[in-house]
Amino acid sequence: MPTAARAQDNTQPQPSASKPPARSEPAQQAEISSHDEPTTFKVNVKLVLVRAVVRDAQEHAVGNLHKEDFEVFDKGKPQVISQFDVEQPGSLSAKARQTSVTTPAELAATEKPNNPGKADAIAERFVAYMFDDIHLEFGDIARLREAADRHFATLAPTDRAAIITTSGQTSLDFTDDRSKLHQTLLQLKPRPINSSIFTNQCPEISLYQADLIVNKRDPDARQVAIDQAMQCGPIGPATQPGGQPVPHGNPGALVDALAEGVLSAGEHESRVSLLSLKEVVRGISRMPGQREIVLVSPGFLTPDLQIDYNQVVDNALRSQVVISTLDGRGLYVTIPYGDASHQPPAAPDAGMFGASVAPPGLNETQLAVSAARAQDDLLESLAADTGGYFFQNSNDFDEGFRRTADTPEYSYVLAFTPQNLKLDGSYHALKVTLKNRQKLTLQARRGYYAPKGAADPNEQAKQEIEDAMYSQEELHTLPVKLHTQFFKASDDAAKLVVLAHVDVQHLHFRKVEGRNNDVLTCVSALFNRDGSFVQGSEKTVTMNLKDDTLEHKLASGITLKTSFDVKPGSYLVRLVVRDAETQTISAENGTVEIR
Repeated sequence: MPTAARAQDNTQPQPSASKPPARSEPAQQAEISSHDEPTTFKVNVKLVLVRAVVRDAQEHAVGNLHKEDFEVFDKGKPQVISQFDVEQPGSLSAKARQTSVTTPAELAATEKPNNPGKADAIAERFVAYMFDDIHLEFGDIARLREAADRHFATLAPTDRAAIITTSGQTSLDFTDDRSKLHQTLLQLKPRPINSSIFTNQCPEISLYQADLIVNKRDPDARQVAIDQAMQCGPIGPATQPGGQPVPHGNPGALVDALAEGVLSAGEHESRVSLLSLKEVVRGISRMPGQREIVLVSPGFLTPDLQIDYNQVVDNALRSQVVISTLDGRGLYVTIPYGDASHQPPAAPDAGMFGASVAPPGLNETQLAVSAARAQDDLLESLAADTGGYFFQNSNDFDEGFRRTADTPEYSYVLAFTPQNLKLDGSYHALKVTLKNRQKLTLQARRGYYAPKGAADPNEQAKQEIEDAMYSQEELHTLPVKLHTQFFKASDDAAKLVVLAHVDVQHLHFRKVEGRNNDVLTCVSALFNRDGSFVQGSEKTVTMNLKDDTLEHKLASGITLKTSFDVKPGSYLVRLVVRDAETQTISAENGTVEIR
């Protein structure tokens, strides 16, 4: 976990309103200690968060539902919804908590914020627009660029967009600067790796057909290619995979050699595209808010790449990253001999092998149609497996971008603790339904992975805290309140203080030898307005309290204070507190604008 700034040891007991502050005594100081050493965590039965969007018949988001309207099933078993929230875009900025103080003396004297302010629009939703420039053709990219440019003009103030390509040669980090987005779109162009070597070869074999020929030993697919080869005019010398020339007059050997080459080149490009998508999932999972990837692609095949595909989906589900897909081909019609750039085959008696064959029949057309549909399979599966939206077979790319990157006016966050969860790392299919609601559609997370029992409890708890830190979901399971304060030391320097007030009397302590024991881990993190991590700190507070101390001297709780040196600007403050005894987490957001 990033710890760019260390927390100051400022754990402050808050005196009871009915008694004056007590003097610090060695015995009392020993009852509460704050340090940065790791503590031993118990394995937590993970609280599962599910974001759901409900739409009416006109596809408008519905925001008037209650917890009682929802049902959640984990592997078919009903679950108890323990937390429920309705969220709207901009809600984080609306809940900004801020105090502006100008001197260190005022900072020391101020316990709670008394001057709430309104901050600039802090990033709440991150959308990575990933263009598959390895597989997209130039004409499609040109139309997609124009539609994407119009789409970016409609982004909400709390949205941040990034542009990434599967080739890795064009990229722009998350921003709301439309001029940068526009300039980056202009850089998009097709960047095939090596499959273009086989373009306009005769016979022209698709990756789908090559997979059938080489991996599945499909005789019909091979025969279609042989029939085409026998109609080809003179072409350059072909070679077999081992580098040996194809024997003259052997169309089968030519087909086998080309199929091997097409398969090798196509698999390489597909693997690069999947690895690029995997890296985007990893990167966006560290952004503090809703996370979505819009993959714009004509689709591509993944023969023998199921492990790579599963890793992409697994990582997306674990990080709650939604992948929506847009078929960049638009409305397409499968033409047996390709588009106008592909010449029809020569007359039957003009083949290079000196044989006369019948023109290709229905099998070739069926092969082309099946190949086109197979390209959609990946896009459809990615969206279905991660809870995204799949847009296909339409030239209305404006509508395509709107649907795949839609920001619903309302969304619901449901949370539950799985019953009888086995710590075996297995996949749990989720189903969220509505009770007695007609003409409403619901979109929600499709599943999650159980923690593995073999994982180190300490590391697992740290991962749980880190996952919560890089989210914007608020959890209120512990009696913790977040406040912020700042003062400007100069025009370009300020000190920001994060205060976590804990009502210790409502914690669940473990009684040992007459003392009340508990351990809190408090993580404070700062992100800039575009969601990039700036600074973070972790504090471990060990409590070994006497009954009298807990009941009287700490009646008003304790305040954990962390200080950061920052520059003027807008910041998201993320506070995560974990209680070792109850194995629960609270998380709160705050926004601060320092001018």
